[in-house]
Amino acid sequence: PWRRAAMVTFEKQTECVVNALLLDLLSQDETSYRSLETDSGEDDLDIPFDPVVIASRLRQIGDQCNMDFERVGSDLLAEVLGGKFGAAVDSVVRSWSNQNPELTYETAFLSVSVKLLMHLAKKVPAMLHPRYITGAINGNSQVRNYIEAHGGWVRTGRWQ
Repeated sequence: PWRRAAMVTFEKQTECVVNALLLDLLSQDETSYRSLETDSGEDDLDIPFDPVVIASRLRQIGDQCNMDFERVGSDLLAEVLGGKFGAAVDSVVRSWSNQNPELTYETAFLSVSVKLLMHLAKKVPAMLHPRYITGAINGNSQVRNYIEAHGGWVRTGRWQ
């Protein structure tokens, strides 16, 4: 059982969500994680914080990204593994947003971040670390403020 969202800091929530996302991405048993159908969709102010459901929503957001990281090149991978995940994502988002103007910067940032994480999980799973995306989200005030202004992590997917 997860603590209520109000009792946990944004940084801790982000860490829990990213850990659930990584477990999902690295898991061989895709049926071990709940689908979005288990999400009640209630508009209650006291929604339980469930990082597995939120990670599933983020994965859906990542699936919307049509970026092909195979074609982006090894420079991006080197930048990410060198500790510059947020900067790499921001660079990709700026060019990808020009092709997808219907997306807000914040949604595009999360979409590209998750898609890049999915790519890394396939290419270099041993090098994958939660701090990449956790630091990128917590360190990007525009993305963080957007998530918080729209109800926080528990409302992910409703603020797209």
